[in-house]
Amino acid sequence: MSTRDLYTTAPPALTWQVPATGAARFSWEYEEGRERLLALYQKGKDKQWDGATRIDWDLEVDPYDPLGTPDDVLTLHGTRHWAKMTEKDKGDLRRHYASWQFSQFLHGEQGAMICAARIVESVPDLDAKFYSATQTMDEARHAEIYGRFLHDKIGMLYPINDNLKGLLDDTLRDSRWDMPYLGMQVLIEGLALAAFGMIRDTTDKPLPKQILAYVMQDEARHVAFGRMALRDYYQQLSDAELREREEFVIEGCYLMRDRLRGVEVLENFGIPRKEAEELSEQSEFLHLFRKLLFSRIVPCVKDIGLWGERLQKAYLDMGVFDLGDSNLDLLMTQDEEIAEALDRERFAAEERERVAEVAEAIAEGEAMS
Repeated sequence: MSTRDLYTTAPPALTWQVPATGAARFSWEYEEGRERLLALYQKGKDKQWDGATRIDWDLEVDPYDPLGTPDDVLTLHGTRHWAKMTEKDKGDLRRHYASWQFSQFLHGEQGAMICAARIVESVPDLDAKFYSATQTMDEARHAEIYGRFLHDKIGMLYPINDNLKGLLDDTLRDSRWDMPYLGMQVLIEGLALAAFGMIRDTTDKPLPKQILAYVMQDEARHVAFGRMALRDYYQQLSDAELREREEFVIEGCYLMRDRLRGVEVLENFGIPRKEAEELSEQSEFLHLFRKLLFSRIVPCVKDIGLWGERLQKAYLDMGVFDLGDSNLDLLMTQDEEIAEALDRERFAAEERERVAEVAEAIAEGEAMS
């Protein structure tokens, strides 16, 4: 079935063109490179995997409760609308929310793939080009996986959110080679990682848990790459150039914070936009979710050297300033360990099944002899 047939509201066109600006840069220095970045490139090669085989696609998913979402975290819970809803309506609401979340993940991953390819083209250093090439493949795999989950398991997609689209547009239109790093590696991927982690750590459904854990294992490398490259580069910039990038971060953070309400879902349930926005803003879960979503961004922004007064004031306004002291390396290490633990559990279970099958075959043979 065509993806167009699965959209809640079909986009006006199935392609979106963003005019490209900036130069493609070649490097004729093939030997020298930063040791840390080349080590990350090696790790990127070593950790490539196939989404068709590493993920157990035979696992069943109930499209009307794909994530095991409790009633009390749904925006409509406790409102006059909830009182009128049947159990079928509540299942439809869960399906729409999961579709909306994973659709934004999908569109974001395609954006990440395009930004990584842009970095290959525009970054001046060959070691960064090498690593970005592995990231481009990672992002292609993530888009493939999220697309398959939405098509095969949920059967519904949402168009790209306007604010996510706006940030991608700003990131890709900028001619400065570091902006795809800043827009994608720091802002969009940082927020995505926190959203992935929240669902990964709360869902009791094995297939989405697998998908999110394995994607996050890759994303931990991507954020490390952005931190290394931008930290080195931003030490060379003037105060005026740093302020320009801080303004971009401030605007991007407000955009991303405001995209997380899922108002489109409520509109599809017949709730007028203004009321949908008010209901979303009243949600205690949304307020907690928003703060957690900045747990990866704020320490990364501080680490790469963007920590001017205006940026600090913006984070105080958002209520996330204190996240600047979070241990980002620990979070990334945990992401990798969770994926590895899932692999060990899965392989151990498969080994037990094989042993049981062999034992059964031996027992049957002895019974027949």
